[in-house]
Amino acid sequence: MHQRPLDLNLLRVFRAVYVARNVRRAAEQLGLSQPAVSHGLTRLRLQLKDPLFVRATGGVLPTARAHHFARSVEAALAIVEGSLEETQRFEPLRSERRFVLHMSDLGQGEFLPLLMEHLRRHAPRLRIEATQLPLDDVLAALEQNRIDLALGYLPDLRGTEHERLIADRYVIVARKGHPLAATLGTKRSLAQLEYLVSLSHPEPARALTRLALADQVRMTLPHYGAAPDVLCRTDLAAIIPERPALRYAKNFPLVIKELRIDLPPLEIWAHWTWRMDHNPGHRWLRETLVALYR
Repeated sequence: MHQRPLDLNLLRVFRAVYVARNVRRAAEQLGLSQPAVSHGLTRLRLQLKDPLFVRATGGVLPTARAHHFARSVEAALAIVEGSLEETQRFEPLRSERRFVLHMSDLGQGEFLPLLMEHLRRHAPRLRIEATQLPLDDVLAALEQNRIDLALGYLPDLRGTEHERLIADRYVIVARKGHPLAATLGTKRSLAQLEYLVSLSHPEPARALTRLALADQVRMTLPHYGAAPDVLCRTDLAAIIPERPALRYAKNFPLVIKELRIDLPPLEIWAHWTWRMDHNPGHRWLRETLVALYR
């Protein structure tokens, strides 16, 4: 009954610092001085009786209370800002917004052609920036708004909102005329093959290790971009997802065979931070991707 209500501007200060993990960057984003942001945090700390943020290398880290408080702050600001801007809807035909999407090299081949074809008709001024981050950096990049969406097979990514876009599976690929082409996917053939693997997709290398075939890896690439050229000129084989394998086979003389070994299902998801759930433009892009791939 007697608790003093929180200043809406203090909530905006809290959100900016929580997202940026840095007081100076938060001040720049808000158009305020660093002392003003620090003063706002001090007021919040006194009201909530919690330090909220502690010093860390390169900035600050939120306390457990701050993590809990952040969801309530985002929900409250979404309601208030949504009410203030209810006449301002996302208009894809006019928007010049830039979206940054994390995806692997195979993901770029899967998503970008279809997405850009759709945007050409429905959101011609929208800008898309594709990037591939180290997997350990993806969650922090989402939380800090450095990327808008992470698309791909990311089984170790936790703490995100997410929706499945594609269900795929792994197959084995080699050149047409390969000596083992007829029996390519059998365990006996797998034991006789030599392999190409990519660091951007670790699951095939793990499978070869489980099969005690790691010593038969003859080439390691950072990405799969050069793989079709290499495969069709050598007797190497590669375990890759079926959808990109089928795209490769349209342009290269390759054979695709089903794998007769136990590999986990390959599910491709869109991941985002809960803070973007109610953002109209972000929601439009998510719904567009789901519509294109469902």
